[in-house]
Amino acid sequence: MIEAGRIVELEIKKMTPQGAYLSDGVSEVLLPSKQIPEGAAPGDTLTVFIYRDSKDRLISTVREPLVKLGEIARLKVKEMTKIGAFLDMGLERDLLLPFHEMTRQPAAGDEVLIAMYLDKSGRLCATEKLYEYLVSDSPYARDDEVTGTLYEISRNFGAFVAVDDMYSALIPAREFGGEAKAGDRVTCRVTGVKPDGRLNLSMRKKAYLQIDDDAQAIFDMIEKNGRLDFTDKAEPTVIKEKTGLSKAAFKRAIGHLLKEKKILIKEDGIYERDQN
Repeated sequence: MIEAGRIVELEIKKMTPQGAYLSDGVSEVLLPSKQIPEGAAPGDTLTVFIYRDSKDRLISTVREPLVKLGEIARLKVKEMTKIGAFLDMGLERDLLLPFHEMTRQPAAGDEVLIAMYLDKSGRLCATEKLYEYLVSDSPYARDDEVTGTLYEISRNFGAFVAVDDMYSALIPAREFGGEAKAGDRVTCRVTGVKPDGRLNLSMRKKAYLQIDDDAQAIFDMIEKNGRLDFTDKAEPTVIKEKTGLSKAAFKRAIGHLLKEKKILIKEDGIYERDQN
């Protein structure tokens, strides 16, 4: 059966003014006359991509699209409409990214990471919800640095990342401070590889390497605001909301600043130490 979204080899059964009718032995599909290779004749076999035309009829093309059924690709948004975004997939017809398949709303000219699927009507569409399309046989191991696209955020689970735009990974909620949003490219550290091969990530370095960065960020906040109006005795939720750090990471950073004699901790907050 001829199905949209795939590249197939079909035989030319007959030629008409509209084009060539190609067959898989069961059904036929039109290859428009302007797409017919020079010298092609009935009985020849052609490699074509199957999609649907503006009237929702199956049609073929000898051009290769930028994405095929079940694949992931980066496509450019050509325009935003009332039903979603239309993406350039390298053919005369654009690919629809419906609003309900978006994890963020793009603008014309943006590039989006999508997978191609068939909707209930058999039409080709795009989705930014990539979890089921990603693979888990990555070459990465614990403590490797990886880069990927953050494609979806879950309050319960964390941030889902497509490492190298193909491997399945998760920044657990406890490791994700909301410092990135869907569509962002992120660089992370592999903190573990699950039995099924999926990766766990962190946007933070190992603790002993992260302390300097965290301490500088806290010190910058103190300099900017005059003080922090809380100490390391504050509730973890307060510390997380104010600094983006866990209580443990905050305490390590504060300890580092104390050791360097840059701060003073008082009952009403944390102050910069007078260096004079």
